[in-house]
Amino acid sequence: MDKLTDYPKLIECILAEYISLCNRRPEPNIETFLIVDQPKGNYIWMNLGWQNGERITGMTVYVRLRDSKFWIEEDWTENGIATDLIQAGVPKEDMEQA
Repeated sequence: MDKLTDYPKLIECILAEYISLCNRRPEPNIETFLIVDQPKGNYIWMNLGWQNGERITGMTVYVRLRDSKFWIEEDWTENGIATDLIQAGVPKEDMEQA
């Protein structure tokens, strides 16, 4: 796997799949979306909206690509993004948990 070209595509694909699953059962007034800053290596799964009259802003996942590694800064998924990366063939030494 070529880290420079494959890693950005991989994390974007994994997060896009999660967001697609969320959007199949959307919550009223909550928007779920992906923020990608590929040149700087930032990948964010974000939720934004209103619930019970209160503003909701939440980062479900935040992964940075730095020094050819995944830096998992925030992860509120059930099994962990690291599990998805390992299943996709990323070695554990290419991941750092913040």
